[in-house]
Amino acid sequence: MKLHELRPALNSRKRRIRAGRGDGSRRGKTAGRGTKGQNSRSGGGVRPYFEGGQLPLVRRLPHQRGFTNIFRVEYAVVNVGRLEEFPAQAEITPATLQETGLVRKNMPVKILGDGDLTRPLTVHAHRFSASARQKIEAAGGTVVELLSQA
Repeated sequence: MKLHELRPALNSRKRRIRAGRGDGSRRGKTAGRGTKGQNSRSGGGVRPYFEGGQLPLVRRLPHQRGFTNIFRVEYAVVNVGRLEEFPAQAEITPATLQETGLVRKNMPVKILGDGDLTRPLTVHAHRFSASARQKIEAAGGTVVELLSQA
Protein backbone atom coordinates (compact mmCIF):
# COMPACT_ATOMS: atom_id res chain seq x y z
CA MET A 1 0.00 0.00 0.00
CA LYS A 2 1.26 3.45 -0.93
CA LEU A 3 0.37 6.89 0.41
CA HIS A 4 -1.60 7.78 -2.71
CA GLU A 5 -3.68 4.62 -2.31
CA LEU A 6 -4.94 5.52 1.19
CA ARG A 7 -8.67 6.16 1.41
CA PRO A 8 -10.91 6.91 4.42
CA ALA A 9 -13.21 4.12 5.63
CA LEU A 10 -16.51 3.87 3.78
CA ASN A 11 -19.09 6.45 4.98
CA SER A 12 -16.65 7.88 7.55
CA ARG A 13 -16.63 11.31 5.87
CA LYS A 14 -19.95 13.17 5.77
CA ARG A 15 -20.46 15.94 3.24
CA ARG A 16 -21.25 19.32 4.78
CA ILE A 17 -24.72 20.72 4.18
CA ARG A 18 -24.66 23.75 1.88
CA ALA A 19 -27.45 25.93 3.23
CA GLY A 20 -29.40 28.36 1.05
CA ARG A 21 -28.80 26.55 -2.27
CA GLY A 22 -32.38 26.15 -3.49
CA ASP A 23 -35.59 24.50 -2.30
CA GLY A 24 -34.56 21.04 -3.49
CA SER A 25 -31.54 20.95 -1.20
CA ARG A 26 -33.46 20.56 2.09
CA ARG A 27 -31.85 23.78 3.32
CA GLY A 28 -33.17 26.28 0.79
CA LYS A 29 -35.24 29.45 1.26
CA THR A 30 -34.62 30.34 4.95
CA ALA A 31 -31.47 28.16 5.11
CA GLY A 32 -32.40 26.49 8.39
CA ARG A 33 -32.81 29.78 10.28
CA GLY A 34 -36.60 29.66 10.59
CA THR A 35 -38.72 32.69 9.69
CA LYS A 36 -38.33 36.24 10.97
CA GLY A 37 -36.77 37.31 14.23
CA GLN A 38 -33.38 38.48 15.38
CA ASN A 39 -31.57 35.22 14.72
CA SER A 40 -32.84 34.91 11.15
CA ARG A 41 -31.14 38.15 10.14
CA SER A 42 -27.56 38.48 8.99
CA GLY A 43 -25.49 39.70 11.94
CA GLY A 44 -28.37 38.66 14.18
CA GLY A 45 -28.07 37.24 17.68
CA VAL A 46 -26.98 38.93 20.88
CA ARG A 47 -23.51 39.92 22.03
CA PRO A 48 -21.86 37.49 24.47
CA TYR A 49 -22.35 39.81 27.48
CA PHE A 50 -26.10 40.31 26.91
CA GLU A 51 -28.58 38.33 29.04
CA GLY A 52 -31.89 39.55 27.68
CA GLY A 53 -31.99 42.71 29.77
CA GLN A 54 -31.21 40.94 33.07
CA LEU A 55 -28.20 42.48 34.80
CA PRO A 56 -25.30 40.53 33.28
CA LEU A 57 -23.18 38.23 35.41
CA VAL A 58 -20.14 40.43 34.82
CA ARG A 59 -21.95 43.33 36.50
CA ARG A 60 -23.58 41.26 39.26
CA LEU A 61 -20.22 40.09 40.64
CA PRO A 62 -18.04 42.35 42.78
CA HIS A 63 -14.85 43.82 41.31
CA GLN A 64 -11.72 41.71 41.60
CA ARG A 65 -9.37 43.91 43.55
CA GLY A 66 -5.61 43.82 43.87
CA PHE A 67 -3.24 42.26 41.38
CA THR A 68 -1.05 39.23 40.76
CA ASN A 69 2.64 39.82 41.26
CA ILE A 70 4.34 38.20 38.25
CA PHE A 71 7.70 38.17 40.04
CA ARG A 72 6.46 36.13 43.03
CA VAL A 73 8.56 33.03 43.69
CA GLU A 74 6.69 29.97 44.99
CA TYR A 75 8.68 27.72 47.33
CA ALA A 76 8.15 24.08 48.23
CA VAL A 77 8.31 24.12 52.03
CA VAL A 78 9.82 21.44 54.26
CA ASN A 79 9.87 21.64 58.04
CA VAL A 80 13.00 20.83 60.06
CA GLY A 81 11.11 18.02 61.86
CA ARG A 82 10.74 16.12 58.56
CA LEU A 83 14.54 16.06 58.11
CA GLU A 84 14.78 13.77 61.15
CA GLU A 85 14.07 10.84 58.75
CA PHE A 86 17.54 11.17 57.20
CA PRO A 87 20.61 9.46 58.74
CA ALA A 88 23.24 11.53 60.58
CA GLN A 89 25.84 13.33 58.41
CA ALA A 90 23.57 13.02 55.34
CA GLU A 91 23.71 15.61 52.55
CA ILE A 92 20.20 16.83 51.85
CA THR A 93 19.58 18.59 48.51
CA PRO A 94 16.35 19.56 46.72
CA ALA A 95 16.88 16.47 44.51
CA THR A 96 17.10 14.21 47.61
CA LEU A 97 13.92 15.75 49.00
CA GLN A 98 12.17 15.09 45.68
CA GLU A 99 13.30 11.44 45.61
CA THR A 100 12.02 10.83 49.15
CA GLY A 101 8.68 12.49 48.34
CA LEU A 102 9.00 15.40 50.79
CA VAL A 103 8.86 17.81 47.84
CA ARG A 104 6.62 17.10 44.85
CA LYS A 105 7.49 19.63 42.16
CA ASN A 106 10.79 20.78 40.78
CA MET A 107 10.73 24.19 42.45
CA PRO A 108 12.89 26.18 44.90
CA VAL A 109 12.91 24.71 48.43
CA LYS A 110 12.48 26.62 51.68
CA ILE A 111 13.23 25.01 55.05
CA LEU A 112 11.00 26.14 57.91
CA GLY A 113 11.61 25.72 61.64
CA ASP A 114 8.68 23.56 62.81
CA GLY A 115 9.75 20.42 64.71
CA ASP A 116 13.06 19.35 66.24
CA LEU A 117 16.30 18.04 64.79
CA THR A 118 18.71 15.88 66.81
CA ARG A 119 21.27 14.73 64.23
CA PRO A 120 23.86 16.75 62.29
CA LEU A 121 22.90 17.19 58.62
CA THR A 122 24.18 19.24 55.69
CA VAL A 123 21.11 20.89 54.22
CA HIS A 124 21.17 22.52 50.76
CA ALA A 125 18.12 24.71 50.03
CA HIS A 126 17.20 28.00 48.39
CA ARG A 127 15.89 29.66 51.56
CA PHE A 128 15.92 29.03 55.33
CA SER A 129 13.83 30.63 58.03
CA ALA A 130 15.86 32.02 60.94
CA SER A 131 14.54 29.35 63.34
CA ALA A 132 15.30 26.53 60.86
CA ARG A 133 18.87 27.79 60.38
CA GLN A 134 19.32 27.97 64.17
CA LYS A 135 17.96 24.44 64.79
CA ILE A 136 20.11 22.83 62.06
CA GLU A 137 23.26 24.52 63.36
CA ALA A 138 22.37 23.71 67.00
CA ALA A 139 22.18 20.01 66.04
CA GLY A 140 25.74 20.28 64.66
CA GLY A 141 24.70 20.50 61.01
CA THR A 142 25.51 23.01 58.30
CA VAL A 143 23.29 25.23 56.15
CA VAL A 144 24.08 25.79 52.47
CA GLU A 145 21.96 28.42 50.75
CA LEU A 146 21.58 27.82 47.01
CA LEU A 147 21.04 30.51 44.40
CA SER A 148 17.37 30.88 43.47
CA GLN A 149 16.08 29.22 40.30
CA ALA A 150 13.97 32.28 39.44
